[in-house]
Amino acid sequence: MRLHEIDRGDSFKSRLLIRFISMVSGMWLPDAARVAFYHKEFFSAPMGTWTQAAMRGPSSWSIGERELMAAMVAKWNSCPFCIGAHGAVAAKTIERSLVDAVLTDFRSASISEALKGTLAFLEIMTLRPMELSATHAQAALRSGATIAALRDAAAVAAVFNIITRYANALDFAMPSVSEFDRAASMLLKRGYAS
Repeated sequence: MRLHEIDRGDSFKSRLLIRFISMVSGMWLPDAARVAFYHKEFFSAPMGTWTQAAMRGPSSWSIGERELMAAMVAKWNSCPFCIGAHGAVAAKTIERSLVDAVLTDFRSASISEALKGTLAFLEIMTLRPMELSATHAQAALRSGATIAALRDAAAVAAVFNIITRYANALDFAMPSVSEFDRAASMLLKRGYAS
């Protein structure tokens, strides 16, 4: 369900800022960014801080790998907007063909065994959380992931299990491939904190 207040902003200042950013960037400000202006103190500021920590904080995972994890969580949650957005950001640091291969079938893609094992863990965490157990964590660790890396990946999945659901619930508009690419460049440079 599209909410008019998110499209235009919930305050005069937000409306001006949304218009200004859209004008300067030459494109419709993506809905994910518009949500960041909606009741900022209640939701978007804390969520932005958490997302920034998970996606850009210290980690053994690269930014591209974490963006790829976000895109996979989006795939498992059937969120086309987030698949496009985070796949585009991942493709800024990882070859696009590899990003596409992972999104098609991470188990057969040419990625590290640690990343494959971690994605297998995140898949269960996302699709069947009640089944997630120490056995799944141990399998990820055997694949080469460290405890810290698995914790970081779980933080990415937790954040994007929330984000993909509100993106779907709010019916985020689908940008074009070129708009995703431009937004990905900005997101890669700016990060997630609002």
